[in-house]
Amino acid sequence: MPEVLLKVSEVTKSFSEVTALSTVSVDFHAGEVVGLVGGNGAGKTTLLRLLCGLYQPTTGSVQGLVDSEAVDIHQMREHVGVVPEATGLYARLTAWENIRYHSRLNGIDDDMSWTRTERFAKLLNFDQDLHRSTRGFSRGMRQKTALLRALSHGPKILLLDEPTGGLDVTSARMVRKLVRKLGDEGGTVIYSTHNLAEAEQVCDRIIIIHNGTIRADGKPSELISDTDCENLEEAYVALSEDDARTETTEDEG
Repeated sequence: MPEVLLKVSEVTKSFSEVTALSTVSVDFHAGEVVGLVGGNGAGKTTLLRLLCGLYQPTTGSVQGLVDSEAVDIHQMREHVGVVPEATGLYARLTAWENIRYHSRLNGIDDDMSWTRTERFAKLLNFDQDLHRSTRGFSRGMRQKTALLRALSHGPKILLLDEPTGGLDVTSARMVRKLVRKLGDEGGTVIYSTHNLAEAEQVCDRIIIIHNGTIRADGKPSELISDTDCENLEEAYVALSEDDARTETTEDEG
C-alpha cells in the first residue's frame, strides 16, 4: 500500500447552523489521482479547503504525514499546490510573473521554476503565452496559468477545484491529459468535480460525496460492480437514492 500523505479523521465542518461535512474519515495516498465527486453543495470544496489548511475542522482532525510522521496540516503547505475555482491572478503581471511570484514565496530558484513551468506549459500548448499580460486572458488561459503556478514549486500533492469548469473542449482536454500524466508519473492529485464522465476518465479512485458525507470510495469499476449498475452515473444515483426518497417523501408531505 502506498504511503498516506493526508489523513482526515472524523471531521465535521459547520458554518453557523449549516453542516458542510459530517464525520468524514478518509486517507489520501501517494501516487494516485483521486476524484471528489458530488453535486453542487455536496462538500467537495469544503474538504479541499480543509486539506490545504484554509479551513479548520469544527471537530476531528486533518493531518499531513511527512516520512510517516504526523504533522499539522499547515506544515504541509510547501508540499501542496492548489488550483482554486477562482484563479486570483494579478492582471498587471504576465503569466510567468504570476507564476514566479508564487514560486519565490515558496523559496524556489527562478531557473528551477522556469524549467518546470516551461515543461508543463508545452504540454498545455501555452509556452508562447507565458510572457503575455494576464489582463484580457480567456478563462482557459487563466486556468492554465493557475495550474502552472500550482506546479511551479514541485508539490507532492496537487489540489484541483473544478479545474475544467467553464473551459472549452480543447482546454479541458489539455488539463485532463496533464492531470493524467502527473498521475502516471507518480504524482498525487485530488480532483474535485461534478462531472462523472470526467472523473471516470482521469481518476484512479473516486470518492462520492453527498450531503456532506462520503457515500462510496473506490475505483470506478468497483463502484459500478458493487452497485450492480451498468455505468458510473447509475452507480452514483444508487448510492444517493436514499436521500432522494427522503426528499420526495418530505415534499409530498
